[in-house]
Amino acid sequence: MAVLRWLTPRRRSATARSVLAGEASAEAARKSAEAAEAAQTVRETDSGAAEPEFPVHGDERAAAFFDLDNTVMQGAAIFHFGRGLYKRKFFETRDLARFAWQQAWFRLAGFEDPEHMQDARDSALSIVKGHRVSELRSIGEEIYDEYMAERIWPGTRALAQAHLDAGQKVWLVTAAPVEIAQVIARRLGLTGALGTVAESIGGVYTGKLVGEPLHGPAKAEAVRALAAAENLDLSRCAAYSDSHNDIPMLSLVGHPYAINPDSKLRKHARELEWRLRDYRTGRKAAKVGIPAAAGVGAVAGGTAAAIALHRRRR
Repeated sequence: MAVLRWLTPRRRSATARSVLAGEASAEAARKSAEAAEAAQTVRETDSGAAEPEFPVHGDERAAAFFDLDNTVMQGAAIFHFGRGLYKRKFFETRDLARFAWQQAWFRLAGFEDPEHMQDARDSALSIVKGHRVSELRSIGEEIYDEYMAERIWPGTRALAQAHLDAGQKVWLVTAAPVEIAQVIARRLGLTGALGTVAESIGGVYTGKLVGEPLHGPAKAEAVRALAAAENLDLSRCAAYSDSHNDIPMLSLVGHPYAINPDSKLRKHARELEWRLRDYRTGRKAAKVGIPAAAGVGAVAGGTAAAIALHRRRR
């Protein structure tokens, strides 16, 4: 944690929360995946483009990390979840109108707006406060069938399946609540999920978060922590996202992919010769280049303390 001494108190606090959120999510993801199994399908490739075999079969030190919103699924999971909660009378019509507006903006803009996403998370936290974790997990299963299953991108799902077929673990990494992320991961046959961890005491939500939302740099911290716990070599791992907010996570791995990218990520991917896939128009995926291993100077450290704190809060 020596790096933190160079930061201002305010900056230090934000960094510590980012580390805590990442570590808490990684621990929650590992727990949920202990009994998970992997499944199978085909990887989508570019016609006529010669490239090294990837993913590499039997490479147990490699894994894949997938952003969720607009990468694996059209739209934002938290908004679809809000629709399902409204149907079950968790909140009133005026709240649904706000969820609908945020979802419409997200679909039109094609990327996450921090202010909109924060408002959605605050709304969700206030709505679930006092409810049991088990209740929300059960409802999440129903909401997946009602609103999410038909919005999974077949192309992205095929990419995830290719990693599973190669004997590698595949994780969702999302700012959505970890309980919802775990439902989606299990339904898709993935290993598990890292997501935003809401505090619960005695199995009941308090309306607070553990750390901060798993967004931006916090995703990179979560991936770094999970890789260390799973003995993964990040230079052999892959990451997939649509958003420039996830450049810290994409930069951690040796095989970064821009999926349905926003304009900033598309520009960044082209400059660094990352691979690119776009499933929004039905056209074939465009190969931008073979990715090279890259690193990012994200703040590390505090792993044991963060995980211990998370365990105490549970």
